[in-house]
Amino acid sequence: MLRVLLIEDNDEIRENTAEILELANYKVDTAANGKLGVEKALENAPDLIICDVMMPVLDGYGVLHLLQKNENLKTIPFIFLTAKAERGDFRKGMEMGADDYITKPFSDIELLTAIERRINKAKQWQAILESAFAQQKPDETENIIALHSLVENSAVNYYKKKQLIYGEGNHPVRIFYIQKGKVKTYKTNDDGKELTVALFGEGDYVGYTAVLEGTVYKETAEAFEDTTLAIMAREDFEKLLLDNKTVANQFIQLLAHSVTEREKQLVGIAYNSLRKRVAETLVLLKSKYANGESGNFSIHISREDLAHIAGTATESIIRTLSDFKSEKLIDIKEGSIVILDEKKLATLLN
Repeated sequence: MLRVLLIEDNDEIRENTAEILELANYKVDTAANGKLGVEKALENAPDLIICDVMMPVLDGYGVLHLLQKNENLKTIPFIFLTAKAERGDFRKGMEMGADDYITKPFSDIELLTAIERRINKAKQWQAILESAFAQQKPDETENIIALHSLVENSAVNYYKKKQLIYGEGNHPVRIFYIQKGKVKTYKTNDDGKELTVALFGEGDYVGYTAVLEGTVYKETAEAFEDTTLAIMAREDFEKLLLDNKTVANQFIQLLAHSVTEREKQLVGIAYNSLRKRVAETLVLLKSKYANGESGNFSIHISREDLAHIAGTATESIIRTLSDFKSEKLIDIKEGSIVILDEKKLATLLN
């Protein structure tokens, strides 16, 4: 019997929802606030969590944040309950890692369908992972040759800085391998505000997530500087994944890593101070693009692009960089940012 944890402060909604779930043959644990909900999740890990957004003691966002920090609980499917008046806020929860949301008032069918959909999806991913790891690992050299051969036999395109590589909402027909340069992917809200969600450099693959998920691109990709890309046809890429289990496992691990990094970024935007977000952005740029270079790391990046990565306004970035320069954490030379004290930036407190 699957276990569902229901976290809801409204007694009537909590009792009625629990009754529906029990009639559908789920074992139900209930909690009247977020703090009790987290405690119950730690005591008995559920198969799925349904959580209200607005609650006393600890709200739904706080619950999700704490669960994401626990290795044993972070992969549990998570569904938000949100009132219609709060519907505009559900996107924040989805970006933090929630799997779905249900708007109050909801019908029995809406509730049960959402639960079944999330549990089935979790089972499918588990089956994929088990299949990938159950395969006996063939010779690593052969796998490297197979993947590199696909890249080397692919067409090569050159992209100027800020040139579009693919757009959000388009169907994927190609996979991209960065031979030289840098690429960023970003999302834009209804007001045109941009948030950079991932950075890529030489040796990285871009655009494979949509292929693995069987969906459209969820973000836009743009050349961060003049960039050279090897372009692999989707059909060739999919055939390689089917024929070579180790390569398939490699991209599953890449996908899992990107999800983890995305969650970390969004939690930072939601909870970290401006100074800490900017500091972490600078450390991220160094870890991504230093390429083992000795000495102080330097990067030429527009303040607008830096703001898109940190999730703040350009004016705030300029002020914070000025503060960091006066504190001798960084230097600025001809527009380039030079990191002088990476350790202090990495351990900067909120």
